[in-house]
Amino acid sequence: MPIEPRYTDTDACARDLVDELGADLRIAAPLGLGKPHGLLNALYRLTAADTSRSLRLYTALSLTRPQPAPGLEQRFLGPFLERHFGADQVDPQYALDQARDALPSNVEVHEFYLQSGALLHSRSAQRSYISQNYTHVARDLVVQDINLLVQLVARREGPDGVHYSLSCNPDLTLDFLRQVQLANRQRPICVAVVHPDLPYLGGDAEVAEDYFDVELRPEVLPPLFALPRLPVDVAEYALGLHASALVKDGGCLQIGIGALSDALVKALLLRQQDNTLWRRALVALDPAGATHALAGWLGGLAPFEAGLYGASEMVMDGFMHLQRAGILKRRSWDNLALERASAAGRLADDVPGGHYLRGAFFLGSRELYEWLGATEAADPDAIDMCAVSNVNQLYGDHQALAMLQRRGARFFNTCMMATLLGAAVSDTLEDGAVVSGVGGQYNFVAMAHELPDGRSALLLRSTRVSRGGIESNIRWNYGQTTIPRHLRDIVVTEYGVADLRGKSDSECIEAMLSVSDARFLDALCAEAKAHGKLAADFTIPAAWRRHRPRYLRETLAPFRQKGLLPKFPFGSDFTDVEQRLLPALDWLKANAVSWRGKLRLLGALVRPGEPAAGEGEALARMELTDAATLADRLQRRLLQAALRRKL
Repeated sequence: MPIEPRYTDTDACARDLVDELGADLRIAAPLGLGKPHGLLNALYRLTAADTSRSLRLYTALSLTRPQPAPGLEQRFLGPFLERHFGADQVDPQYALDQARDALPSNVEVHEFYLQSGALLHSRSAQRSYISQNYTHVARDLVVQDINLLVQLVARREGPDGVHYSLSCNPDLTLDFLRQVQLANRQRPICVAVVHPDLPYLGGDAEVAEDYFDVELRPEVLPPLFALPRLPVDVAEYALGLHASALVKDGGCLQIGIGALSDALVKALLLRQQDNTLWRRALVALDPAGATHALAGWLGGLAPFEAGLYGASEMVMDGFMHLQRAGILKRRSWDNLALERASAAGRLADDVPGGHYLRGAFFLGSRELYEWLGATEAADPDAIDMCAVSNVNQLYGDHQALAMLQRRGARFFNTCMMATLLGAAVSDTLEDGAVVSGVGGQYNFVAMAHELPDGRSALLLRSTRVSRGGIESNIRWNYGQTTIPRHLRDIVVTEYGVADLRGKSDSECIEAMLSVSDARFLDALCAEAKAHGKLAADFTIPAAWRRHRPRYLRETLAPFRQKGLLPKFPFGSDFTDVEQRLLPALDWLKANAVSWRGKLRLLGALVRPGEPAAGEGEALARMELTDAATLADRLQRRLLQAALRRKL
């Protein structure tokens, strides 16, 4: 049966697509929010049930709800996940099966960016991962003979007919289909799956009705996947405060996602809204004034007057908060405005209109999705969602415009580890196991070196907890790197800012040591000397010896007491009782990974201490008030010990 232009039944649409395309499905689907899970699941079921067929899926960031482990984690996360995501949320079944190495033999899933850490133990995912720069994905997809593209879209019907918005994911679809045409390849069947809650964004994200071959409008769709808002700890706030001084008024900003980015955004808001206290916090963290000195020529210490322009592959909640605070407001322009400004002999900033935020995809909270829709309705020029090639690189016919837009650019990304010589590890462990992916990080680091006044800043926690205890994230060397040392620029930890650009190897090592945890300084210093990269008579300054977690807690305690650095800077999806439980559960988890920690747990079990405030409510939330079995009683005892130690 031939495919129809309109469907409301997902299974019927899937059956007709399979019949039309034959035995070999080669599917492309957007990363993150733009994947139509219902249609993909229907196609997956049809393939799994018929071994004469095959399916290859090319995508990235397949979002699934967390799968809590049995015990206290399940007791805590189970009710929260049901409340946050709702009973109607649909996970991509291929992703669940891949996580447990249970994909059918006739199905392959290739991703260029994995949900962080979720697939470390999936042999299938590790074998099928494709390591690519974000901007190279569309090019490489062209040669895979993709015959089906499926995507969530927003739909609008007006006097000029039906239009679709690629909304959350114009990133690769625009580039891919354009390159298919240029290569004179057969265009895949393109299916628009309409989601009523997806914000309709115009500009480059808007396409005509004939851009898609098939429209699927299911009568019932699950809610959009929304990320829960996570807590920010003291070390992350310290890091964010240092980083916030590097941002230049009137410049361009790129930020990622996660607690480190939230800390940076909160620090930028503090710089704008309570500048005196923000400066005091910086002085408290850095009495020697190194960050202040860098701010003098790299960033700034004053509130934002001209404001910032956002150019980020990912649009997330932080940009919403910066716009509401009057920081994200510097408007840029399109090519026509640039031509008019040039003809008039003035900066294009003087031309009315333009956007203050350009992105390739968005993902965040439900509040973000609502803000995007409301902003489009009130100010259609404000947000420009476009192809990733227009965001993550300077090359092509938009190069001159992009360089003007991104003057004073500060590109902030996170990494897992860094070496003393300035290389960064962001996606892969030493044994080759992929944690996430390169994504656009290399793009932005390289772009920072091409822009006359652009800088790349990699945000890094100086230590991590492992089975062996506390380990340094700053290493002498590492077997895998995402950013090579010849592209070293700025590294920020909770202990300060290391400016590495143009520095000799010994200067680079000294700068990295200055932002390392004091517990690892001697070993790192000795290793650098042993390899002849640091002078034999180099001595570690006394000030660096203070770089310990206790120093951070004591330094920032007055500011936390004033409410300036809240645990949840942008609100919480957790109840008050759940917020009290989180640090207790984190303490249990942190101590369970090492033998020293397990000894501490054993001691806490034997002597749990006096009852904590709110303990009864916490036990009731975890359904441990009446512990019937031995396992339940052990869980209750552990939780009591954790609550009594943390509160």
